[in-house]
Amino acid sequence: MTAFALGEIVAAIGGELIGDPGLRIARIGPLETATPATITFLANLRYRSQLATTQAGCVIVGPEMRDAAVARGATLVAPDPYLHFALLTQWWAARTRAVPAPGIHASAVVDPAARIDASASIGALAVIEAGADIGAGSVIGAQCFIGTGARIGAGTRFAAHVSFGAGCSIGERGIVHSGAVIGADGFGFAPHQGTWVKIEQLGGVRIGNDVEIGANTCIDRGALGDTVLEDGVKLDNLVQVGHNTRIGAHSAAAGCVGISGSVDIGARCTLAGAVGVAGHLSIADDVHVTAFTAVSRSLRQAGVYSGMFPIDDNATWEKNAATLRQLYSLRNRLRALEGKSP
Repeated sequence: MTAFALGEIVAAIGGELIGDPGLRIARIGPLETATPATITFLANLRYRSQLATTQAGCVIVGPEMRDAAVARGATLVAPDPYLHFALLTQWWAARTRAVPAPGIHASAVVDPAARIDASASIGALAVIEAGADIGAGSVIGAQCFIGTGARIGAGTRFAAHVSFGAGCSIGERGIVHSGAVIGADGFGFAPHQGTWVKIEQLGGVRIGNDVEIGANTCIDRGALGDTVLEDGVKLDNLVQVGHNTRIGAHSAAAGCVGISGSVDIGARCTLAGAVGVAGHLSIADDVHVTAFTAVSRSLRQAGVYSGMFPIDDNATWEKNAATLRQLYSLRNRLRALEGKSP
């Protein structure tokens, strides 16, 4: 089992250590299941009661919990325990996670016109088409498809079964999880006499640096221009991004979010689980939308927005829904009673 001295960990990630720097740490784990060889953290004070009972060898805490943590054992004090936990996981993964060897697997199909850096790793049964450019230290997992003229930046990792379409690009240090489809056709059709005529999708998908895309997420290529994800965007699993949408830097979308076409989302926004965004809308910087909200108009000011209808027993919900349908007429009747014109 891999183990590291506590002092080595603190030297790498920083913070104030109170305790034995020679203590051997073999795992990162939660408070409730920690062992004496575990390092854990307390970021949410709702769980402070677990601090007294945890068996962890060391706990990362904020300054406000310093004394309580020191009373139970080794403590790492940091201004932001959750951020310190994130840094710890990165440090740990870099030392314990298997790194694919550079080179091209014998079963991969690589067009002679593709450009692959010698330090990149191409997995089994991957397909790399002509003109694709695979950057230094990048990893293309087993059975991935990289289309004609696609560009993948240095240090970017694709898990198995990623489809990355022709003419699409992603910057450096990206992570794309299994089943993601980037660069499929956008949903574009012209109605004609009761039928649908396909609009060919001629744009691409352009993704910046440090972007992470979850499993089975789909990002459609643009109809004419590109669909754009700026630096630092994070998308969870099962997210749909429609054609010609732009997502600003460091914005994030949780699982099952659906974003229609031609939406312009600002920087540092968050869309919680199952949010739906209608097409051709604009969302300002620093907007946060709570779970299950339907965004049906542009949000032009920073803030927190919600549009949920609270769950209830079905009979009550039907009564309330019926009342909501009458709100406009009730408003006009109330104005008439107040002597105002509707």
